[in-house]
Amino acid sequence: MQSTQTLINASDGPALQTINADGTSNIVLVCEHASNRIPSALDALGLSEDVLQSHAAWDPGAEAIALLLSKSLDAVLVTAGFSRLVYDLNRPPEHPDAMRAVSEVYQIPGNSNLSRQDQQARTERLYLPFHDAVDVVLDKYQAEGRMPVLVTIHTFTPVYLGNKREVELGILHDADARLADELLRVAPGITEFTTLRNAPYGPEDGVAHSLEIHALPRGILNVMLEIRNDLVATAEQQIEVAQIIETLLLSALSELSHPSIQHPVSAGAQA
Repeated sequence: MQSTQTLINASDGPALQTINADGTSNIVLVCEHASNRIPSALDALGLSEDVLQSHAAWDPGAEAIALLLSKSLDAVLVTAGFSRLVYDLNRPPEHPDAMRAVSEVYQIPGNSNLSRQDQQARTERLYLPFHDAVDVVLDKYQAEGRMPVLVTIHTFTPVYLGNKREVELGILHDADARLADELLRVAPGITEFTTLRNAPYGPEDGVAHSLEIHALPRGILNVMLEIRNDLVATAEQQIEVAQIIETLLLSALSELSHPSIQHPVSAGAQA
């Protein structure tokens, strides 16, 4: 059994970070799958370095995009410190994929036959603090009379279980499609990316958890962005895509007459 006290050691680094906490933008960025790190106590979950570098362990490029946007938009960012194979922060504790024993084609030895105590330890040290941190930001903004917009940043693999994915940018939403609708409407004038609704997966696949628990109860605008990870493999690509995402978000929010910063610094300035 892995206790809550020993799951994460000081040398492992933080379970989450809240970056640019005093940002002036109403946009709140969240990156649940930012990291492929594993707490040392879990002995890499018995996985090879190749698996830990793969999409099974994290969303490559997602945190880089989120950091660029945080700086260019002057937006707060809540980002995860550990791999989704330890705990997938976009799943509730009762979901079978929260601490999955199989991810894509990979067996995860360190997640096989987890005891209830092991599951509880990961929930208490990873899931609850992360979502509490998002709540703190959103509650603060609303208490100040600001109108927060929740945007979660993800990437996806171009080939999944042998199937090639043609979509390049996914605009995902749950019951509240206001921001997604506007993003899809303005996208053809801003990007040549193949941009689709709820692709390569949607809420029926259980991927909208963060939107469900943070945005829907508050009635705030929200969207989950999925970028194909071969499009953000280099620093140059990341800067280009961050600029596109920034333009999409600000254009859509302007059309929705939502308060936003007036003169953001271009993401391209972060080269």
